[in-house]
Amino acid sequence: MAGTVDPLGKITAGDDLLGKIRKTLSGFIGYLDRENRREADKLLRTTIANRYEQQWGRISTIQRQMIEAGNLEQVDQLEAGAIKLRTFIDRVKTASYGYAGFFDAVRVNETELQKLYSYDLQLLEDVNSISSAVDNVEASMGSDGLPAAMRHLTTLCQDVIDAYDRRDEVLLAL
Repeated sequence: MAGTVDPLGKITAGDDLLGKIRKTLSGFIGYLDRENRREADKLLRTTIANRYEQQWGRISTIQRQMIEAGNLEQVDQLEAGAIKLRTFIDRVKTASYGYAGFFDAVRVNETELQKLYSYDLQLLEDVNSISSAVDNVEASMGSDGLPAAMRHLTTLCQDVIDAYDRRDEVLLAL
């Protein structure tokens, strides 16, 4: 996908001092691979959390507009999606880096790592669906389509939680 950054590649790129040491000392390679994966995971999770945080901020702005307009019932309906999104963001932010600390106990092979990266990429792509749903909520304000737009946003927020749960299941299977 154009514009997608390989987080592990970004961490391991270049011929810096650590790269030269890594190439020279075989025992150091395994250590750095684990550390690089942890750093890549941290970078990826931070990026995912930040992108969803932007959407959560947009939802909060819409809620403030609803409060100012006296539409408190609508604020409560939108809150369901906001809570789900906040839950997802908090889980991503607070999860252990390096694929939940399993690198010390379990060797993750390339196939498994690619599977995890595909889940992560999907989470990055899903933020576009959330953004479109927030756009739809904004566009539907004051119309009969607002309740359906808010339900759709809430469903998509639950979908990203479910996708994250499936990613965790892959980790636990390792």
